[in-house]
Amino acid sequence: MTLEILTSDMLSDVRHGFFSRRGGASSGVFSGLNCGYGSSDQTEVVSINRARVAQAMEVEPEALIGVHQVHSPTVVKVDAPMNGERPRADAVVTATPGLALTILTADCQPVLFADTHANVIGAAHAGWRGALDGVLESTLDAMEELGAKRENTVAVIGPSISQQAYEVGPEFLDDFVAETPENLRFFANGEGDRLQFDLPAYGLHRLRQAGVGQAEWTRHCTYSDPDRFYSYRRSTHTKEADYGRLISAIKL
Repeated sequence: MTLEILTSDMLSDVRHGFFSRRGGASSGVFSGLNCGYGSSDQTEVVSINRARVAQAMEVEPEALIGVHQVHSPTVVKVDAPMNGERPRADAVVTATPGLALTILTADCQPVLFADTHANVIGAAHAGWRGALDGVLESTLDAMEELGAKRENTVAVIGPSISQQAYEVGPEFLDDFVAETPENLRFFANGEGDRLQFDLPAYGLHRLRQAGVGQAEWTRHCTYSDPDRFYSYRRSTHTKEADYGRLISAIKL
């Protein structure tokens, strides 16, 4: 099966893609294009999957640049392939052609950024904690340090868990209301004391508040489409032993 690569017209000037799980070599619960070495999938199979992604991005596998994601607002600037242990961070930016910046997700938001006027790109992992703590703004800050301008920057949120599938408890709401009561708008009533949180809408709000030129969500829900996407929450609900990681990538 060939790879399925979702793209955005807003990023048409740069090579990029939100890769679905289709077209990979993994089997079992990881069936498809699992690109996460942090999963319990076979390392050599993950390497095969990542090599297919590298080929699609027209780079060597070592030029797929990623970080050790920890749900933080930390951003790393890169100008060459990484050797050794990956830094603990949740976003990466570059102004160097030929490097493919990557993010791994399984419900959290993968966000790809580009200022094609300044030739600066970025990629961020924005779950609820990272988004609340400012990883999207930190990515824009780091891009500006490389010469980008916010008003010229496009940001696209890839496949993420949708509000309909994202049930949370009242204590979750407290963290967001503590930031500002206006965040109530990203929550809908669920069953009993449960709430439904709109992660992509919150991500778009943070991006627009930060002054990004254009922003959109591809409107793909990871939870509700098991044939195309991995989902941490879905795997928990179905009591699967582990789950695969989707990869998103962007290159100048």
